[in-house]
Amino acid sequence: MKNLKTQGFVLIDVDAVALNNAGKNTASNFDNAVATKRIRKNGRTYVYVSGQAWRSWWRDSLQKNLKWELSPVTRDAKIAFTDANPLKYADDDVFGYMKAAKEVMLDEDGNPKKDKKGKDVAENITVTRISPLKNSAIISVASVNPEENWSSMARQEGDSVPYGKHEYSAIMKGMFSLDLAQIGTFSNYNKTGYVNLSAILKKEAMDSGATEIDDEFVPNHKLIRIEKEIRVKRATDTMQALKNISGGAMQTNNMGDVTPKFIVLATTKTGNHPFSHIATKSGAYDEYATLDIDALKEAITDYKDDFEGKIFIGKRAGFMDEKNDALIKLVSEFSEFIELNTINEAIDNYCEQLKNQID
Repeated sequence: MKNLKTQGFVLIDVDAVALNNAGKNTASNFDNAVATKRIRKNGRTYVYVSGQAWRSWWRDSLQKNLKWELSPVTRDAKIAFTDANPLKYADDDVFGYMKAAKEVMLDEDGNPKKDKKGKDVAENITVTRISPLKNSAIISVASVNPEENWSSMARQEGDSVPYGKHEYSAIMKGMFSLDLAQIGTFSNYNKTGYVNLSAILKKEAMDSGATEIDDEFVPNHKLIRIEKEIRVKRATDTMQALKNISGGAMQTNNMGDVTPKFIVLATTKTGNHPFSHIATKSGAYDEYATLDIDALKEAITDYKDDFEGKIFIGKRAGFMDEKNDALIKLVSEFSEFIELNTINEAIDNYCEQLKNQID
């Protein structure tokens, strides 16, 4: 079983947006004022989109553009959970879940156990799945001081109702990792995060053609793996969704394009992400964002033995065009190792490679 990971890095470029808000702006003079998410590092302020929000955009894109049927969400008192059925719902497989419920116990023949009154015997069971897709927050590369601008609701009679909101322009970076060995592969032994399937779902999987394979990382344990065609589709769809991903707060007045303007896609034999520092900042106040080609070259050189197959780089024309010559030179130095394309071509070509990398 190969321990392969898709490693992705993206840059987005947005103007006058408020992609992820943080509730009431207590520092504002307006009664109705909303602050955007911000964080500080080394005395500088950076705007960001939470990893949870990015995952929500991703899920929505898979539903709307790749026609995924999303797992239904159940609300119970103070908790909410999905159906936790990764056999039926691809998003449960890719994004993970946790669900506590009661389930009928099965005997050795796979039939429901009965009590003395002939009723099915149920037990409490918690199924959890660590998400094969892991992602960072999307954070501005350079420091940003959001502007507080005011708007007003003036359509009603009488005085208008003013409200304030933060807006910013920024080049923002994000990274993600998709565990290719974990897609469509499930465990059900007693360890937190590893009880992926209940006994009933395990039986359903095996009856539907799933196979058991050895877990190379946990001796004497088996994993349940569904057919390759489904696993390949789920992995490639997850990548394809980035072409048309959309989302963010205040889109009616501050619509921003959050599709990647620069992307790196590669498959590695380890879980470490090699591209985390290829976008850097400069200027007296760290206010300028740039792509560091030397850092990209260093990452490729240092981790060359960890890559499986080619590295695919995509860039949108009009974005950081001053880096075109340096990128072309880099690709020429590693001509058998790197491909440079448009964003969508890079995603398509990587997905073709991915089809041959999934066991």
